[in-house]
Amino acid sequence: MPSRSELKRLARHNGTPLFIVDHDELRRRYALFRKHLPRVQVYYAVKANPDPAIVRTLFREGASFDVASFPEFMIVHDNIRALPPKPRQQWIWDKIIYANPIKDKDTLRRLDRYRPLVTYDNVDEVEKIKRYAPRAGLVLRVSVPNTGSVVELSSKFGASPGEAVDLIEAAFSAGLVVEGISFHVGSQCTNFQNYVQALEVANSLFKEAWSRGHPQVRVLDIGGGFPAPYDLRVKPFEDLARMLNAEFDRLFPSDMEILAEPGRFLVATAGTLVAEVIGKAVRGGKRCYYINDGIYGTFSGVLFDHIPYRLKSFRLGKEEICAVFGPTCDALDTISVAESLPELEIGDLVYSENIGAYSHASSTWFNGFPPAKAIHINRRAKLGR
Repeated sequence: MPSRSELKRLARHNGTPLFIVDHDELRRRYALFRKHLPRVQVYYAVKANPDPAIVRTLFREGASFDVASFPEFMIVHDNIRALPPKPRQQWIWDKIIYANPIKDKDTLRRLDRYRPLVTYDNVDEVEKIKRYAPRAGLVLRVSVPNTGSVVELSSKFGASPGEAVDLIEAAFSAGLVVEGISFHVGSQCTNFQNYVQALEVANSLFKEAWSRGHPQVRVLDIGGGFPAPYDLRVKPFEDLARMLNAEFDRLFPSDMEILAEPGRFLVATAGTLVAEVIGKAVRGGKRCYYINDGIYGTFSGVLFDHIPYRLKSFRLGKEEICAVFGPTCDALDTISVAESLPELEIGDLVYSENIGAYSHASSTWFNGFPPAKAIHINRRAKLGR
């Protein structure tokens, strides 16, 4: 991440609130994923942060993309088309995955010309895809354990394993092509056994599908959930990768195509926010600070993503427990009621690290307060590399 002095310089030059994306860190996280999971193709989950500059950087590194809406699809489409082709690299549109299992008919109609992979998890979705996007490839999403994940997803999406192969049969009977099976263990998954159990489920489903005469079902999508290192309680990614590689080798043939949809893992540590103290008070004996970004802005993840982003001060001094609020008139706009900060003055700057995922992407204009200004640090580009 940028140094403290660089953060202050950028804030002075650009104003606050300021959302800073470090593209060197994006590349480092992508390289880390590929190094430890060499069999897995990365499909970046655009929902984590759809900034076009992030899409372009990850594409240049070799990433494909997981989208969940047609606007996200077009962000990828328009930004990749604008880039010059790399040597021996050609963008293949059937390697983008539309990983939202439920799609409206207008979205399917617009997607059809691109022949993307799309996920599904019920028979009504098969009928919609057949009618509006018959040229799409299908990936069946199954429900798997989400125990211990910060955001549970299995209650909303995923066919039960007991009905999964019948849904594969239904799609083939409708004249569609099922290319694979997917699952999601829940966002910010720190219980690595979720992956082990999910891979066992997927293995049994592949074997049953193959036994029913569908050997072309060869794509395994292990979804997202790869945890960001928000604190020391998150076990190293290398531990998870070691476990996954062992399971891949044990359960699946070497020609199986394996893909994953990391979002938070790639962008969380690449984002830093700098905000300004705009007010202070003492309420109930506790010092309270008001800053110019909050729950309706970059700190949306506190509410929607259940992540307690820690605030840090550029000012030194004895710290005390305090409350920190955003700038709106809504009491919901509470960033923390137990932050540890030194005494601050109006006009002081504070910053929050590891805030690149599911934060700025969810910002609103509530009360008329605009989202933080986003800027990008790309040292490699400056060096001409």
